[in-house]
Amino acid sequence: MSTDTDPFVLAGVTLASRFLLGTAGYPSPQVLREAIAASGTQVITLGLKRELAGGADGHGGFVEIIRAAVSHHGARLLPNTAGCRSAREAVTLAQMARELFDTNWIKLEVVGDEHTLQPDPFELLAAAQQLLREGFEVFPYCTDDLISCRRLLDAGCRVLMPWGAPIGSGQGLLNPWALRTLRARLPEAVLIVDAGLGAPSHAAQAMELGFDAVLLNSAVAHAADPVGMARAFRHAVEGGRLGYLSGLIAAQDMAVASTPVAGRPFDA
Repeated sequence: MSTDTDPFVLAGVTLASRFLLGTAGYPSPQVLREAIAASGTQVITLGLKRELAGGADGHGGFVEIIRAAVSHHGARLLPNTAGCRSAREAVTLAQMARELFDTNWIKLEVVGDEHTLQPDPFELLAAAQQLLREGFEVFPYCTDDLISCRRLLDAGCRVLMPWGAPIGSGQGLLNPWALRTLRARLPEAVLIVDAGLGAPSHAAQAMELGFDAVLLNSAVAHAADPVGMARAFRHAVEGGRLGYLSGLIAAQDMAVASTPVAGRPFDA
């Protein structure tokens, strides 16, 4: 959702959608194209390392499919360094992505644990610092740790992408308190919940916490109906944002009557 009174400005670019969509694991190129259209997204991510290793799901010309989708929908391409295990590897891949796609946007991922695919905060910061010096607009995929996030902002990142849960797990927001704290303590940062969302309600919850956008892949790509699910997430993101802007009522420990219990509602 983006209106004249609620603009979404991402790295200096004003967008009409707060839903960022990944492109891995779709059953066919056609389904991917239809899901992108249904989502209304204006930012599409692409795992470059995966493509260089042999393409997505065996479909030839996958990168060209993504280029065409980006052009057709007026979207921005956000290459990512998924699969990298060190700062050096991630920096090299980001440099290749800039040459291939003529963009300085990079979603920076540096894996630190094979089981959870949790980001390595030290290698991530080192890679971010190097890429920022080289003129990249760095979108770091990070945990919800406040201090790590502050270090990335201090390095010059304008956007942070903290996880909701481990990548592809579909568990939703495992630590709403930590995410709420990030939003409260980093009011000027653009914060995008990335990874672990499994249902449209998870996306709505993230937006209701005041996050600027969500990014996801598996929940749409692996759904029984990816196109329908992309549409569902689109509406959930818009609804969650509108709920946040409208002012959610505070949770109460006890019932609070919504109808007056004293006096007469009408004159006799």
